[in-house]
Amino acid sequence: MHNDDLILTQIYKNMVFTTDETTFINSKFENIVLKKGDVVLNAGEMVTHQYYIVDGCLRTYFIDLSGKEHTVQFAIKDWWISDYTAFFAQKNAILTIECIQNANLYKISKNSMDEIYSAFPKIETYFRKKMEKSFASFQHRILSNLAKPAKERYLDFITTYPHIEPLVKNYHIASYLGITTESLSRIRKEL
Repeated sequence: MHNDDLILTQIYKNMVFTTDETTFINSKFENIVLKKGDVVLNAGEMVTHQYYIVDGCLRTYFIDLSGKEHTVQFAIKDWWISDYTAFFAQKNAILTIECIQNANLYKISKNSMDEIYSAFPKIETYFRKKMEKSFASFQHRILSNLAKPAKERYLDFITTYPHIEPLVKNYHIASYLGITTESLSRIRKEL
């Protein structure tokens, strides 16, 4: 099996494609390799792509008016990442996407994704279901941040994302949880 076929199998789990379908879909993706510290997207730039992570770790973050960073999302192998608010609206980013571990990605534009959706409704259905799960996950996180104490948020994080914690720095986790690094250290000592 060709490497691109393997990527399609990874991205579109349990879906089977003909050779022509594979060729068409592959033509819409571009492979990019990043080093730790590379920035995929800066706040203020036009958002034209979303990214599928083959391997590595990235994060999206927002910088508030006081200059404080707020981590919105981590993304590891088999996840997608973008500034989706701007991506779907075809506007400028409010988030920055940073590579926090060397990464191999496939990027695709909104126009290319729309072409795939038109040609293959089964893919549109597949992504709609993925987006529904993602939306529910983000909503759950918002509610947790509003209602749960920091210790419970941390326990939820390490239970839900056990593969992310070893890859990221403490201040990234603290920023994601909405706490200080000192608070995170205290929580870890208590546990």
